[in-house]
Amino acid sequence: MAQLAPFYRQVQSHYDLSDDFYSLFLDPSMTYSCAFFERADMTLEEAQQAKIDLALGKLGLEPGMTLLDVGCGWGSTMIRAVLTYGVQVIGLTLSRNQFDHVRGRLRELGITEAEVRLQGWEEFDGRADRIVSIGAFEHFRKQRYPEFFARCHHLLPARGRMLLHTIIGRTLAELRAAEIPVTRKDALFHIFMKREIFPGGQLPQPDTVTTHAEAAGFRTTLIQSLRPHYARTLDLWAQALEAHHAEAVQLTSEEVYQRYLGYLTGCAHYFRAGHLDVMQFTLQK
Repeated sequence: MAQLAPFYRQVQSHYDLSDDFYSLFLDPSMTYSCAFFERADMTLEEAQQAKIDLALGKLGLEPGMTLLDVGCGWGSTMIRAVLTYGVQVIGLTLSRNQFDHVRGRLRELGITEAEVRLQGWEEFDGRADRIVSIGAFEHFRKQRYPEFFARCHHLLPARGRMLLHTIIGRTLAELRAAEIPVTRKDALFHIFMKREIFPGGQLPQPDTVTTHAEAAGFRTTLIQSLRPHYARTLDLWAQALEAHHAEAVQLTSEEVYQRYLGYLTGCAHYFRAGHLDVMQFTLQK
């Protein structure tokens, strides 16, 4: 069977826009996923660390273990795992900018227990004691879910664990059953996101995740929704981007600025309205 090729082009079209542009609205750790406002008075940076701690805390990490971070972003989860849990970490990203950034950060911090690879999960052939994947599953495409979960199951030892954090979509039938109205404007926003922001992206439903994971041999031990936390995260990102309008245009263009502002404010609305959710799935082999 031919090895699947990772979606480098689609992922790089979004994440390799400009690190400086993303730094205008992300927190200093450059964490680009839903934060967890454990306390109402948390800053965005504190809430992002709380989210990472929430995810890592579900894995039962012990010093000396190897953690595989699938879709490691700009490296905040990798760094936290090494410094807090004393584990070895391998981070995978398809983004050239993220790869260069993480490699530089690890060097700056003198961290030798972690390595970042410009590599997809499709190409990874090592082993791991635990797996974490935060905000990457949305890029994998549904036809690859069976292979992804089978590969993760194979990588882990007996009773190994995986934490999968992903945005969740709702089918039209589910939205109607929940009495959430769906308009033409909603359909147009969905098309905008697929064409302009995350080309090739697909959002799973919760039972899609659990069905494929369990078919590969995993047991779902916990599902936690963070929906209101993502609405607040997106609000803070949009406010920060607006506050840096001039810099954003200088780095990219007015068109890119407006596109991202529309994406951030629109998604905040759809998380609040219930069209979208974000969940952490704890899976055990």
